[in-house]
Amino acid sequence: MIQEILREAVDQKVSDIFLVPGRPVSFYKNGVITKEGFVMLSPDEVEEDVREIYELAHRDYSRLTDGGDDDFSLSVAGLSRFRVSAYKQRGTASAVLRVISFTLPNPKDFSIPENIVNLGNQPNGMVLVTGPAGSGKSSTLACIIDHINKTRESHVITLEDPIEYLHRHDQSIVSQREIGVDTKSYVAGLRAALRQCPHVILLGEMRDFETISVAMTAAETGHLLLSTLHTMGASNTINRIIDVFPANQQRQITVQLSSVLHAVVSQQLLPTISGGVVPAFEIMTMTPAIRNMIRDGKVHQIDGVIYSSPDESMVSMDESISKLLNDGIITRETAERYAVHPERLRERKA
Repeated sequence: MIQEILREAVDQKVSDIFLVPGRPVSFYKNGVITKEGFVMLSPDEVEEDVREIYELAHRDYSRLTDGGDDDFSLSVAGLSRFRVSAYKQRGTASAVLRVISFTLPNPKDFSIPENIVNLGNQPNGMVLVTGPAGSGKSSTLACIIDHINKTRESHVITLEDPIEYLHRHDQSIVSQREIGVDTKSYVAGLRAALRQCPHVILLGEMRDFETISVAMTAAETGHLLLSTLHTMGASNTINRIIDVFPANQQRQITVQLSSVLHAVVSQQLLPTISGGVVPAFEIMTMTPAIRNMIRDGKVHQIDGVIYSSPDESMVSMDESISKLLNDGIITRETAERYAVHPERLRERKA
């Protein structure tokens, strides 16, 4: 049964599959959740499906029963890869599966600008891709890693939970490590990576104080570090990193961050007029002025610099959304709903 569900999802090009008791199998595509049929899944039926997923992944089901939630990847030959998030709710098994193609994303197909992909040309420092869950951060990072792999002779180490896109060695050596399978944790994997002659480190997510602290050290010691946060906007991202640290360390980390940070890309997916989705990006690259703002605790001024910059390396979220609106890709209602400053869009109309 589960293989039929997975195949149907791939055929329909959905992004996520929901297996939850009390509801039919549900697919998420282009921002809309649809029910596949009218038959409500019982707890026993969902548990059977989830157990079958574990069997396909050759994974111990006790990881879910003992811990209450479990994240892992699954490959089905001739079909696709899936990122599985299994969990218990109200005492019963449930799962959400993200559909991931075997092939790496093409930046043009995903509307990822060339100047974002070219952030992989940076020899060292920290590049952060931020945004809400499901906004395409993993695809953007996969495009940057693929660009590095094709253009640089480097050792790229990825630490992911779980591994999504598979990279073959090209110009670079790409070592992909999955948390819980190949290494115990992000921190353990990151510390080990520093002894493995890395040039580029992809850290799936900067989750906590210890991970961020080691990541800052990696970026400071001559490596290019790529990672994600669930924040929106450069100033919010910078404040989030600083706030993770104790008050007596925040001054030191502010100075450190001002020197290692190279760029912050924030993204969100907007529904299009044609029924698909398209990404909108805010791009902030470091300038001497922005470094000084971070160092002097004037992070709130960064948004104004991005908004007023004529340089294509600086793009505000609203500018990106306005371009999509002017190109006829999204509606004005969508533009105003996702804009940071919707009143400015209204003023442009006037």
